[in-house]
Amino acid sequence: MEIKLKKILCPVDFSETSDLATQYAVALARQNGASLTLLHVVAPPLAALPGETGILAVPQADINEIASACQERLGRIVGTMGAADLNVQYKVVSGVPFLEIARFARENDFDMIVMGSHGRSGLGHLLIGSVAERVVRKAPCPVLTVKDRARAGAVV
Repeated sequence: MEIKLKKILCPVDFSETSDLATQYAVALARQNGASLTLLHVVAPPLAALPGETGILAVPQADINEIASACQERLGRIVGTMGAADLNVQYKVVSGVPFLEIARFARENDFDMIVMGSHGRSGLGHLLIGSVAERVVRKAPCPVLTVKDRARAGAVV
C-alpha cells in the first residue's frame, strides 16, 4: 500500500506546540509534494466560563477584529516558514474548535490533519478538554498529534 498525501491541514492556536506541529506539517508537505493549509478557529461569540455563573457575550465586532488579527498572524507565520517551494494557504473561521477543524477537513477533502496536543491531564483535561482528542474522534482522515517535547516525557 502506498500512502500519498495531497492535502494537509494544520490547525494553529499560536502555542509553542502548535509551532512544532506546523514544522511537522511543512516537512510532510515537502516530502509528499502536498498543499498545506493553516487553520485558526476563533472561539464562538458566546462562551461559558468555568467557575462563573452565566455566559460571557463577546460583541461580533470584537470577533471580527480578533479574526482579522489572527489572519494577519497566520500570514506572518507563512512568511517566516520558508515555504516558497510549497503551496500554502491559511484561513480563519469562527466556531467550536474541534467541530470546525473536523468540518473544514471534511468539506475540503484533506488527506491528513497535523496538530499540536498540549498533553493536559487531570483537572486541566477535565475542565478544558482536549481539542486534539476530539478532532481525532471526529476527523474524516488520519490525525497526527504532535506533543511538546518538554512535556512529552513528563509524568503529569
